[in-house]
Amino acid sequence: MLAKSAFLIAAGALLTAPAYAQQVTLPLPRLLTVMPMGGQTGTNVEVTITGDNLEEIRDLTFSTAKITAKPVAGTENKFSVSIAADAPVGVYDARVMSRLGVSSARAFSVNKLPEVTRAKPNNSVETAMALPVGTICNATMTKRAVDFYSFQGVKDKRIAIDCAAVGIDSRLTPVVILADAKGNDLKVNRTGGVIDFTPPADGTYVIKVNDLTFQGGDRHFYRLALQEVAGSAPAPLQPQTQTVSAMSWPPEGLAPAAKAHEAEPNNKAPEAQKVTLPCDIAGAFFPAADVDTFEFTAKKGETWWVEVASERFGLNTDAFVLVQQVKMAGDKETLTDVAELYDIAPPMKVTSNGYSYDGPPYDAGSPDVNGKFEIKEDGTYRMQVRDLFGGTRSDANNIYRLIVRQATPDFSLAAWAVHMTLRNGDRSALSKPLALRAGDSRAFEVVVQRRDGFDGEIEISMDNLPPGVSASGLKIGKGKSYGHLIVTANENARSAFSLASITGNATINGAVVVRPVRVASMEWPVKDAKGDIPAPRLMADVPVSVTDSEKVPVSIAAAENKVWEARAGETLKIPLKITWRNEFNGTSLKVKAYGEGFTGLKEFDIPLKAATHELALDLAALKVAPGDHTIALQTLGICKYSYNPAAVPLAEAEQKKAEQLAAAAAAEAKKLAATDANAAKVAAEKQKQAEAAMASASKRMKAVSTAATPADTVDIFISAPIRISMKAAVPVSATTAAK
Repeated sequence: MLAKSAFLIAAGALLTAPAYAQQVTLPLPRLLTVMPMGGQTGTNVEVTITGDNLEEIRDLTFSTAKITAKPVAGTENKFSVSIAADAPVGVYDARVMSRLGVSSARAFSVNKLPEVTRAKPNNSVETAMALPVGTICNATMTKRAVDFYSFQGVKDKRIAIDCAAVGIDSRLTPVVILADAKGNDLKVNRTGGVIDFTPPADGTYVIKVNDLTFQGGDRHFYRLALQEVAGSAPAPLQPQTQTVSAMSWPPEGLAPAAKAHEAEPNNKAPEAQKVTLPCDIAGAFFPAADVDTFEFTAKKGETWWVEVASERFGLNTDAFVLVQQVKMAGDKETLTDVAELYDIAPPMKVTSNGYSYDGPPYDAGSPDVNGKFEIKEDGTYRMQVRDLFGGTRSDANNIYRLIVRQATPDFSLAAWAVHMTLRNGDRSALSKPLALRAGDSRAFEVVVQRRDGFDGEIEISMDNLPPGVSASGLKIGKGKSYGHLIVTANENARSAFSLASITGNATINGAVVVRPVRVASMEWPVKDAKGDIPAPRLMADVPVSVTDSEKVPVSIAAAENKVWEARAGETLKIPLKITWRNEFNGTSLKVKAYGEGFTGLKEFDIPLKAATHELALDLAALKVAPGDHTIALQTLGICKYSYNPAAVPLAEAEQKKAEQLAAAAAAEAKKLAATDANAAKVAAEKQKQAEAAMASASKRMKAVSTAATPADTVDIFISAPIRISMKAAVPVSATTAAK
């Protein structure tokens, strides 16, 4: 039943997708919606899934063992999800396993509050859905409308209203309004924060929810939380996914909680909070225009590194640190600026406008702070910490953590699948699950945020891969900000799945340091870059699959799987083996190289259908340093691709069977029509059902045939890694002696 259900998902998606001149990237399995999109700890919840390119679904899995799922018997696309009573509150990744392998992720939230799902329209005050205080409601936004909810407020009992959307993979930009019983507005939030409200009187209050531009539909889902707040504590926020910028937080070994807290008032010099360096302080950019000031003494020659985390907590903040020296002349105070510390720069140039590909659409930088200041003379100093966005905002949830330390060299890593640049602004940034076809290779950009002056090289590796899948890390060079990782499936690999891990290791102060690599991907497949802005985030884990139901259209590899040896200054010639499985447009493929020291290789052509080609590496021109190297080749090609052609004969057989059953039912109804009125009535109903089944089978056959029709498909194709060992050039004197 599930396989049939998944087939219907894929076929429907293909039939309703916009028509493009060419398909961008080979189809990959994508989980699009899970409804409801969360549940309460210790409960079972029935969810319905939708997606693209999903058939033969085997499992719905989560990034924690505390959540499990099994199919609901007799239904399509439904699973019963069990959430353990001790499951931590948070957001987890849900995925399905299908014919093409592991799907992209969709956020699934876990909370301790009771949950409900909106079941009928509520687009007016009169039809407002009643919500008990202490409840989370799961819903999808009604297009071109406002959703209404009501609750009973109690005088002086503080409540918080939080609409989770952006942080749970939704495409909704929520506007939340608190109103009186007649719908008159009392408070409005358009920034995704919490409405904190203390009712002035008992009575009915209304909550309105709409999209900023009144968009709606199943991809514009939200979780509306309504709960009491005790005392003066900050209004609670629902958990959310992590932005790519969070890849650099926290520093290794940092305690979960800060050792000290900022103490208000500390905005002005006389009130400056006295601290001793090093320090670890928790604070908040609250109230509006808050400037937290800390005073300390320091000695000449000291260098201190300052790190502030706030935006990396998922908050819309922009931290700024000003360090000043304080000198007193009598009772007059003189301040001299020592350092101004701003943003953490991205390791790679980021796309300039969010969807035009002049750089990757992933930003591993942050408006947070990580910088240093040097002490030129003994004395007293002050440090101001503020939010550059906080002039008019007063939100106690805008917290930060300030760390001042002496140099602790380290690094943080993130990776994402390489995306492509196409002609005339036809750009695409699609979610790319690590679902490999047999013979496939996938390239990842691996970026590093270096901490406290570390500039050494970093070796990248990947472990716990499925059988038949291997990975080669192309190291990040000394002082460089990124490298590459190549994941390859053997052309004879059988379908398999595993949870892998990616790590980077480097030597710091004589010790080997190993750090995890966080993987980022797009929340949604962006097929029309002019209409959709890519929204990337960090994934919870690293699932990898390989499928033997399809093979990649072209494979490129060295003719022999060995280490190719050469000396510096020579030209190394490596024979390549090319395996063509699909027809390609044009006359050749243009190829370039990945790998530290080899990206300067001049682009070259491989003629279409050529079974072999020679790769010539001019090591003198490339100026590659002696040592062991791994490279990979990359090309962009347009092939003729047929989606799941094996489904066509199955759908054809189903259609023929349905036609036969319909014909038999029609004959039986005709036979009984003149003999037995009751039997004829039953037979007519059976005929009606058989004809409906025949129409459904015909529709399915058309969808499968359309999908299987060869279509121009553009994608990046990566070679298997090529290993090179380069020795130093033979000294001139040794060459002369040999002669």
